[in-house]
Amino acid sequence: MNLTEKETDGVVILELSGKIMGGPDASLLNDKLHELIEANKVNIVADLAKVDWMNSSGLGILIGGLTTMRNNNGDLKLARITDRIQSLLMITKLMSVFDTHDDLESAIASFKK
Repeated sequence: MNLTEKETDGVVILELSGKIMGGPDASLLNDKLHELIEANKVNIVADLAKVDWMNSSGLGILIGGLTTMRNNNGDLKLARITDRIQSLLMITKLMSVFDTHDDLESAIASFKK
């Protein structure tokens, strides 16, 4: 997994790409989220448009990230989910757990409500 970061209107967008399969990927995202929490940046959007593949460990990473952010008065929202990952979220009934958005603009705007 690769991870790039940018910020728009006080919301940090983490663009994830490649395969999310656990192991080193878990610590990469977890370390980044804790770094953002320390910088008092707790509104996060995970942009999944460039994620090719995700297994159950990858889902665990996202759930862990969501829990970390919510425990620190923030949130982790998902944007631009590919069809493959959307079906994975539906099969595992996680679509109702995550706040998902079709595009980055609506994900960013959802923090202002």
